[in-house]
Amino acid sequence: MWATTPRPPYVAVIFSSQRSGGETDYADMADRMGRLAARQPGYLGEESVRDAAGFGITVSYWSDEAAVLAWRQQVDHLAAQTLGRARWYARYAVRVAEVRRAWDWSAADTAAPRGG
Repeated sequence: MWATTPRPPYVAVIFSSQRSGGETDYADMADRMGRLAARQPGYLGEESVRDAAGFGITVSYWSDEAAVLAWRQQVDHLAAQTLGRARWYARYAVRVAEVRRAWDWSAADTAAPRGG
């Protein structure tokens, strides 16, 4: 699902991961973390994909760096990170970026992309 974001600037956290094959409780934890993140101050939304080989990318959007740092240190999220390293991920990378410009377009639109 597409995230609805405000006019920039805002922060994007890009989480790229390779699953290790351990499926125990992964879907439940992912759903739980998604619901928990959505209740955090500064959370704007997320977009996530995963291929059949277990490689995935989740981009979460936040109002500012302080909101990202608070989420990073949230106690239930810290526990999920520990479980992720022990059970679910062979490798992951986290990248944090400031979104300075953004635009979108849809086939339903008759005009050029909005934003920029």
